[in-house]
This record gives sequence, structure tokens and C-alpha cells, in this order.
Amino acid sequence: MIDFELTDEQKMVAKMVKDLSAREFSPQITEWDEKAQWQPVIAEKLATQGIMGLCTPEKYGGSGFDYISLGLACEELEYVDTALRVTLSVHIGLAQMPILTWGSEDIRQRYLPQLASGEKIGAFGLTEPNAGTDVIALETKAVKDGNDWLLSGEKMWISLSDIADVFVIIAWTDLEKMKKRDHSGVSAFVLERGMKGLSTASIHGKLGVRAGNTGSISMDQVRVPQENMLGLEGEGFKIAMFCLDQGRYTVGWGATGLIKACLDASTTYANSRVTFGKTIGHHQLVKSMIAKMKRNYEASKLLNLKAGWLKNQGKRCTKETALAKWYACDASEVAASDCVQVHGAYGYSNEFPAERFYRNAKGAVIYEGSREVQQLITADYELGLRNDKPLRKSMPPHPFPKDWE
Repeated sequence: MIDFELTDEQKMVAKMVKDLSAREFSPQITEWDEKAQWQPVIAEKLATQGIMGLCTPEKYGGSGFDYISLGLACEELEYVDTALRVTLSVHIGLAQMPILTWGSEDIRQRYLPQLASGEKIGAFGLTEPNAGTDVIALETKAVKDGNDWLLSGEKMWISLSDIADVFVIIAWTDLEKMKKRDHSGVSAFVLERGMKGLSTASIHGKLGVRAGNTGSISMDQVRVPQENMLGLEGEGFKIAMFCLDQGRYTVGWGATGLIKACLDASTTYANSRVTFGKTIGHHQLVKSMIAKMKRNYEASKLLNLKAGWLKNQGKRCTKETALAKWYACDASEVAASDCVQVHGAYGYSNEFPAERFYRNAKGAVIYEGSREVQQLITADYELGLRNDKPLRKSMPPHPFPKDWE
């Protein structure tokens, strides 16, 4: 039998994040969006509830919840605003998860407790001015110097870049392989704010996710000790793809929350706005838009639940995560557009959240792998052109095994 019932713990997490978001974030999110500035109170409030280390094992200072709980938290956060979900996606999915999975015990003990508590914030540096979908086009280099590495390069479009304390950075360590575009010459490192030669900046003028922080990371001969390498030398590309899997998982859940926000806003407005002597919810074309939102919300949630279930089993779910991310993000963009349409002229102003939903929805079909990439991944699996190979390291299943507790 298939059981679609959430556990008591999962329900508790969803309610906790929903209540926190409604109480602490929702009343101020329009103002934060207008200011176009990330607010430290976001991390502070999430940390007080243990959400900043939601699915990190208690052994490393986390709350120890499962991956579906992480997804539900992302759904509830993006229901209020994408910037809230991005904070959790990056801090957990792109920073804590690779350190947990690929880091040595020393690295885990040094970084995870501070990240899980929210004392420090994590970020992930892969994208560069000339390297997005074409990951191997990255130009950041790490040159060996004794027992250290000297990192130089620039990362761009990095969420939380200007507020993070800990950075997972992908760089070339074999310059000969770099010339051949051989991804086995790429490695991953953990850097810290305060390292000489490391600086960050914010990007302004974004279409959406204005309440979030996005920026750049510049590195000029940043000295990083060998023990701060994640995994083995040459495993950086695999680690980057692992990180994108985690990011896509949380983005898919967030997009599902955005669809629900559009649905709720649209139904509320459709039940109050009167035209031609009746509320607009009685008009068939308005009903059509609302029905599509409901259909796409339910389908998106099921796709994400399947990916989360596989994660809890400790099984590879690249295929399922790509499909869930593609479907949910496409559907959220349509839902946000229809939400503006339902609101009419009011949807075009910030008097209602519809226009913010619309601006925020566009980013998700681009970041963590564009929708075109997700289509190609999905097609390649079906055509037999892509088959997952076992990874040397994989995330622990949940409940966590004894050695992860």
C-alpha cells in the first residue's frame, strides 16, 4: 500500500514554519521587498526554531528531521516569499548537505554545529560570469602551495554571498585538465569569510527575489588549507552536481508553495470582487485559471513527495528531482501570471502580492539548472542516454543510521 499521510513530525514542522512565517515574516515582506535588502531577522527567527539545521543530524548540532520535512518547510516559506525559501535552500541544501556528505569528520565538526545553529550562514559558489549551465567553463583556479591551495577567481549570482560566513567553492585544481575541459580536474573547498583575499558584493536591480541577497564572491590568492578540501581532489564536479540535486529539490518544493500562494490569493480575490452583478469566481474563465492552479499544486506536491521519499530511503533521485523542479517551477510561473490576471489592474500594483509572486516566479525556471536543462535530463533518462552511476558518497537515509546520529 502507498501511504500519503504525513508523519506527526512532518506535520509539526510544516505547522511550525507556517505559523512562524505568518507571524514574523508575512506582515513585513512587502516592505522588505521594496527595500530590496535581505533582513538578518530572517535567519535569526528560523534559528530560534531549529530550522537552520532542520535535517542535519543531532550529532552535528542539527534538529535531525527528515528530507520531506525540509521540503515542507521550503513550501511554507515560499508561500510568503521566495527570499525566505532561498535562505533555507542555500544554507542547508547547498552548504550543510555537501559538508555533511562529502566532508571529513574534522570538517563536519568544525562547520556543521555553527551552521546548524544559525550562528553562521552558508553559501555555495559555482556560477561565474562566464559559467552557468556550462559548468566546465568555470575559471576559478586553485594552485597548490605547500600544504595549502591558493584560490583565485570570481563567482557571480551567488545567493547569500554578501551575508554568508562559510562558502563551498568549486575550482579547477588540475590546469592541464582545465585546458581539455576534463571535469575530473575540478575540486571543492570550504572557505571562510575573513580569509585574506576573499571579498563579496551584492547585486542590485533584480527583477524578483528582492528581499533576498544575491551577489558575487571574489578571490585573490585566498590561502586554503588542504584539510578544507571536500571529498578527494578531482571530485569537485561530482560534488557540484550533488549540490544542484539538493538545490533543485528545495526549489521544486518552494515553487509548490508559490503555486499555493497564488491559488489562495486568487480564490480570496475572486470571492470578493464583483463584476456584472456577481463575484468574478462565477465567471468560467476565472474558474479555469483557479482550477489549473489547484491541479498543478497537487501534481507538483506529489512529484516532490516522491523525490523526498527516495531521499529518506537513501536512494539516488536525480531523475525525480529534475522532473519535480521542472514541473513545479513551470507551473508556478503560469500560476503567478494567472494570479495577476485574476486580480486585473490591482494585480499590476503592489497593493496585492500578485505582482511580487509574478516577479519571483521567473527566477526559479532559471536558477539551479534552467527548465531547458531539466527537460534534457528527463529526456535523456527516458531515451537511455543517461544512467546514474553510484557515488562514492551519498546522503544518509532517514532515520539516520547509528553512526550518523
